[in-house]
Amino acid sequence: MKKLLLLTLTVLVLSCSKNTKDSIDFTTQFEKSAGKETPEYKDVISYYENLADAYSEISVFTFGQTDAGEPLHLVTYNREGIYNVDEITNSSKNRILINNGIHPGESDGIDASMMLLRDIVQNDSLQKKYENSIIAVIPVYNVGGSLNRNSHTRTNQNGPVAYGFRGNARNFDLNRDFIKQDTKNAAAFAEIFHTVNPDVFIDNHVSNGADYQYAITHLFTQHNKLGGKLGRFLEATMRPEIEQSLEEKNIIITPYVNVWGNTPEAGFSQFFDSPRYSTGYTTLFHTLGLMVETHMLKPYKIRVEQTYELMLSAFDFTEKNSVKIKELRANALEGILAKKTYPIAFGVDVNNPTTLNFKGYEASYIDSKVTTGKRLFYDTTKPFEKETKYYNNFNIKKEINIPNAYILKQGWHKVVDRLENNAIEFSRFKNDTTITVEVSHIKDFKSRNAPYEGHYLHYGTETIKTVKEVKFSAGDIFIPTNQNGLRYIIETLEAEATDSFFNWNFFDTILQQKEGYSAYVFEDIAEKYLAENSKLKQELEEKMNTDETFAKDPRAQLNFIHKNSPHYEPAHLLLPVFKLY
Repeated sequence: MKKLLLLTLTVLVLSCSKNTKDSIDFTTQFEKSAGKETPEYKDVISYYENLADAYSEISVFTFGQTDAGEPLHLVTYNREGIYNVDEITNSSKNRILINNGIHPGESDGIDASMMLLRDIVQNDSLQKKYENSIIAVIPVYNVGGSLNRNSHTRTNQNGPVAYGFRGNARNFDLNRDFIKQDTKNAAAFAEIFHTVNPDVFIDNHVSNGADYQYAITHLFTQHNKLGGKLGRFLEATMRPEIEQSLEEKNIIITPYVNVWGNTPEAGFSQFFDSPRYSTGYTTLFHTLGLMVETHMLKPYKIRVEQTYELMLSAFDFTEKNSVKIKELRANALEGILAKKTYPIAFGVDVNNPTTLNFKGYEASYIDSKVTTGKRLFYDTTKPFEKETKYYNNFNIKKEINIPNAYILKQGWHKVVDRLENNAIEFSRFKNDTTITVEVSHIKDFKSRNAPYEGHYLHYGTETIKTVKEVKFSAGDIFIPTNQNGLRYIIETLEAEATDSFFNWNFFDTILQQKEGYSAYVFEDIAEKYLAENSKLKQELEEKMNTDETFAKDPRAQLNFIHKNSPHYEPAHLLLPVFKLY
């Protein structure tokens, strides 16, 4: 009787599964509208949930929460199915992570991914082709922006009919938030990223800027910044092979046209994706990153179809080069540590460009019919092909010696939260401990005059480094550098790095003095201190003799004495990050 009941249940389950596949129409809204529309957020999620109900190879998971109050979804394809996210982390298969809707008005990847996963599970040959891959898709990253739907804010864009807004629920541009992680979206993304630990990461976008013949462009992470064998592999193998694959599909593609207000045939540089951007962030964990940038003026249908094909080409490349990619990633940390130095600032190598056969349109400046000035006009009836300089090589401008460890004073909770979010290994001192370390003080920096993504971002930062004995307290944080997150540690804790925590204002309280003095009181103290310290008195006199402005400023002179006396507070300009060699 028990066996019969079990058999009956099995038949019912199989019957329901088959009926689900047959009864649900998995034609997307994009397809039903002849390539003119993209679905609302709730319909995207429902589509994937139905797909997962119908096909065991598809699974849907939720992570954390976004600023909109909704969780972040992750949809996975695996031929054997996935029932627990730990199966992704522990898998030896190729792992590919696709991010869609970071700017929901740029919805090309949302539609392309829906069709792509459906086509794979409905096609035995595609399932066979990608049997060694786990394909993970974030359906819509910017949930709040997706819910803020309209038809006007993408002023320059040719479709779809309606779409989401660039800013998230708190009006953050999420593609500036990966390193600072001000949003719940970014924290949830970090959890997904470290769960999947992708070999290849694809972020789907739509470009602004110049006009040209291409409907799609690519923005691979900057290869010199990625560095080592992994960087050389990306530039010499991955980029050209994916380009060639698309050419065989009769799809022309070029590097992202990093031109604003000018015409591209004069030459342009590769976009430098620092860690605030998605591919700059994923690079920190030795992932091969690719940003897709379709062209805003091309028809939506073409843009989605070409995004679809580029992702397929990336899947094919990953399958073909699986062993090599995993080997390069596994050895990347060892290669960085072996060099003993790490670059934290780059500049374009103006003497070493690559030549592109660029397919553009002739441009001119004509009288505006709206204003009293001239306007840029691209004549699409006059296409051209011209050899164009593409500056895709960058030189190291600044580098640091890699320490054995960083030590962070306790109390900087926002920094600790981000270390934890990004799987950084650290321990805490159990007892008070005195160690000889490198100490850094802020020497100089500049700040933006206007707010930028919720911050007054610092840049041009310089530090003064000294070696001292420092007493650390029980609870202070010890962060070894010999770990997979080495690059993340350096890029965030080195104040002079482009997207360091210092530059993003995490340590701004050290920039303000908390104690001061009254000049009439300190005059007597200063007189006595100079009398007892002939070396400081000599330094003061030398500065007055060599600096005319200083010699005429009594307040500056008194401040000089104060800063070189025991009365000056040690916390001023002192970074709470120390290096142990």
